[in-house]
Amino acid sequence: MVALLALTLAGLASGCARDQRPPERPAPPRAAAPASTGGAPLRVLAFTRTAGFRHGSIADGVAALRRLGQQHGFQVDDTADASRISDQGLTGYRVLVFLSTTGELLDGGQQAALERYVRRGGGWVGVHAAADAEYRWPWYGGLVGAWFRRHPAVQRAAVVPDPDAAALVGAVPPRWERTDEWYDFKTNPRGRVRVLATLEESTYAGGGMGGDHPIAWCHEYDGGRAWYTAMGHTSASFEEPLFLGHLLAGVRYAAGVSGARCSSRP
Repeated sequence: MVALLALTLAGLASGCARDQRPPERPAPPRAAAPASTGGAPLRVLAFTRTAGFRHGSIADGVAALRRLGQQHGFQVDDTADASRISDQGLTGYRVLVFLSTTGELLDGGQQAALERYVRRGGGWVGVHAAADAEYRWPWYGGLVGAWFRRHPAVQRAAVVPDPDAAALVGAVPPRWERTDEWYDFKTNPRGRVRVLATLEESTYAGGGMGGDHPIAWCHEYDGGRAWYTAMGHTSASFEEPLFLGHLLAGVRYAAGVSGARCSSRP
């Protein structure tokens, strides 16, 4: 009996010692694998064509989306071929990601196909320079929510998320400090979209939108779902657990699996 008690106490002590080890570095928020109809996996297409400036971080963004897909149960394909933006080319994809696309990207038939895709309930995610594209296409400007105007140098700044929008903006802190290229926009989208995060211009140099500077938003647009973040200029962004959680929230919303709604708020 004495020997058995000694062994028991030793086991308890050993277990406590294991429990006191420093916790591992937190991973991005892990959501349940998105279910899809008919047993087919949720599919995401990342569109990476550029007709203007091409960001070096695009390849990093594609790799990050693929990792998120492996971790959260969705399939990611990527293309820079504009001919994929067609009725046939978009068949089977629940989400279309415009990943730092720039310039005039699509011809008239491809534009019409994208409009039909969204009107049938498709989801669209825009990352960073997706707002620096298709300036002559008003429908696209409405889809994004606002067009890019200018930016200062890459630097650190503070982002304040909407505290009521965790499912849409991701599990980020109440004051999210990070380094990126901070966009100003030609118009303020607030009132047409639901603003998910606002940039504090007092925390960096060169901002030009004043006290109300939306930096991420979403809305229900022309029958579909659209989510945009102006963040994601740097390659390092796509290694940040918090930014990856932010991006995952956008994909899940656009796919219609998060249950969150993005009706506009003034």
